[in-house]
Amino acid sequence: MIENPKIAVFGGGSWATALVKMLCENLEQVGWYMRSQSSIDYIKENEHNPNYLSSAEFDVNKLYLSSDINEMVRYADILIFAIPSAFLKEELDKVTEPIIDKIIFSAIKGIVPESGLIVGEHFHKNYQIPLENIGVITGPCHAEEVAMERLSYLTIACIDPEKAKLVSKYLSSNYIKTKTSDDIIGTEYAAMLKNIYAIAAGMAHGLGYGDNFQAVLISNSIREMKRFIRKVHKMKRNINNSAYLGDLLVTGYSVFSRNRMFGNMIGKGYTVKSAMMEMSMVAEGYYAAKSAYLLNEKNKAKTPIIDAVYDVLYLNKNPKQIFKKLTELLD
Repeated sequence: MIENPKIAVFGGGSWATALVKMLCENLEQVGWYMRSQSSIDYIKENEHNPNYLSSAEFDVNKLYLSSDINEMVRYADILIFAIPSAFLKEELDKVTEPIIDKIIFSAIKGIVPESGLIVGEHFHKNYQIPLENIGVITGPCHAEEVAMERLSYLTIACIDPEKAKLVSKYLSSNYIKTKTSDDIIGTEYAAMLKNIYAIAAGMAHGLGYGDNFQAVLISNSIREMKRFIRKVHKMKRNINNSAYLGDLLVTGYSVFSRNRMFGNMIGKGYTVKSAMMEMSMVAEGYYAAKSAYLLNEKNKAKTPIIDAVYDVLYLNKNPKQIFKKLTELLD
């Protein structure tokens, strides 16, 4: 195990910003790759991210900032990726430095569109990263509450328990509680699927459904998630644990949930394009809905909620009609 590892976060959004804040609690220096040089210059002068979580202030002496992804790969032993899945391949295509000997952790809640794989599988199959050097950082945790230092919980998953404990150690603080898991596949799929269910919850709200229906929708969502993940990666897991059910609940109900917000706009009558233009952040669930739907064509799990979201977002079906049909399938 690496002693005193150098850790770098890749991404400039809210989740990347929150991770850098967490790591700064425990490390003398944290690497941070952002593709925007203007954002880096702003942070150095004003000590906060100009675009995300502006309440999170940084001691810039602790930050090693760079807009050169290869410079950051050379610097770090542990690479934590928090780039939206839709843009991950574009960024990785810039990498010329070897990463096969690096420890890779994903904080990305989605599927890589070009490969149709969750991020861990993408690194393993396309970059030959050994499975024991791949991990997942998942919730339930909203970046906005990390910025406010409200008590939050993380699950750190890796099949190598020592690496999970190491990353857990550097993310823990008086307002961040961590636990470890060996279910890297299940937790990463759960992190992806919960965004789809949050879009469904948002659509329902936008269509005028109340709390009673939302409770039924989320109850059915966790059971659907269990069926889906069991088909993809069968192992003993408790779907009611925080990494699965907890993450689903916070994403489905929270005012900070961008996926719920996106779904709410669709339910109110926005087109997909207009909703995306109005939002300043990426709704990972949009891309995940297509990937999950296509994957499930092979696996054949019963997924009426994923099917409904896919029909609305990609087949341009009427949300009101789709949800009326969905109400007959839920219990």
